[in-house]
Amino acid sequence: MLTLNVNGRGHTVDVEPEMPLLWVLRDHLDLPGTKYGCGIAVCGACTVHVDGVPVRSCSLPVSAAVGKRIVTIEGLAQRQLHRVQQAWIDHEVPQCGYCQPGMIMSAAALLAKKPKPTDADIDASMSNLCRCGTYARVRKAIHALAEAPAEPKS
Repeated sequence: MLTLNVNGRGHTVDVEPEMPLLWVLRDHLDLPGTKYGCGIAVCGACTVHVDGVPVRSCSLPVSAAVGKRIVTIEGLAQRQLHRVQQAWIDHEVPQCGYCQPGMIMSAAALLAKKPKPTDADIDASMSNLCRCGTYARVRKAIHALAEAPAEPKS
């Protein structure tokens, strides 16, 4: 039995320690927002935050996440959409949308670390793959967030 902190709640799961976190989230905790893409940590569709750091959950053994704070796309927003989610809507970022939960999680982590990222910062942090090619809109949304007034801390 492993105990995980996912989206601020404790969960106990009876799984093999080497099972990828992705499958625990999707199949055992019923959190399907984190997507399976490539299975080899390249595409980023499975990106979640582990202690605030974007991580490819398809290659992270669940045992490595024990004792850490895991946030999925379902837990990113609190009472309303997270500002990155709202920017994605405002700037019409998604096309098919499949990769977008991972993109949003990567962008949220980037902006938490660097509130005013440069193009080089975006290029270095946003390594998620998008088959629809929405990269220009992703960059536009991130820059719009960087230029927006800071949100008050609650």
